[in-house]
Amino acid sequence: MNRNENYIGKLEDTLAKFMKPVRDIPFVIAIKVLSGFAVLSFDKSSGEDIELLELLKKVASTAGERAYKAAIFTNRPNEAGNRIEPFVKEALNEIGLKADTPLAADGKRKAVGYPDIEIQDSHGRTVYLECKTYNIDNIDTTQRAFYFSPSENFKVTKDALHLMVSFQIEKESRGGRTAFVPVHWRLYTLEDLTVDIKLEFNQNNRKMYGSESLPQSLLAEGSIVI
Repeated sequence: MNRNENYIGKLEDTLAKFMKPVRDIPFVIAIKVLSGFAVLSFDKSSGEDIELLELLKKVASTAGERAYKAAIFTNRPNEAGNRIEPFVKEALNEIGLKADTPLAADGKRKAVGYPDIEIQDSHGRTVYLECKTYNIDNIDTTQRAFYFSPSENFKVTKDALHLMVSFQIEKESRGGRTAFVPVHWRLYTLEDLTVDIKLEFNQNNRKMYGSESLPQSLLAEGSIVI
């Protein structure tokens, strides 16, 4: 084996190691590494946290009831989580918890990515709240339920509590249309959560199809005659 082949072999071995999933990383460590900020612990004996919990329980019930009455119309059950977020945000603000789209690292509000909602409670603390939905029939499967990605413009910009409200969704027929409605809710603290890392290879449109694509890669193309 020559020097170049040996070098390529070592690169392949190294890359293969990077591509193996890394499991059970503490959520608190992942957030600290990505943002530089701490995940605060929810203290069930703290007056401030007990007060917050009672308010959030009311928010979950109110948001769930309103979403049930309005129903969520979408072709994809996975989109129900996004559609229920406005009900949660509205209920938060009504009860006196200032809620908005989180400020990202660049100082601008960013809707996409974790977390969904940034809350300021009556004590001036920041609370991040993620909104999710689930189907009771697949809660014991390995289907992905929660995720976030590294970003230079990450939305965690403060030490804060990290919580999640998740609604159990069922399918109903409303006016001849398929609708998804919440029938139960769960409120979690994420401080004890563990997460897995699974890397992926990806590419953008410019390099696939546009000005930076490789002419020699295109084998054929044609217009559709209508």
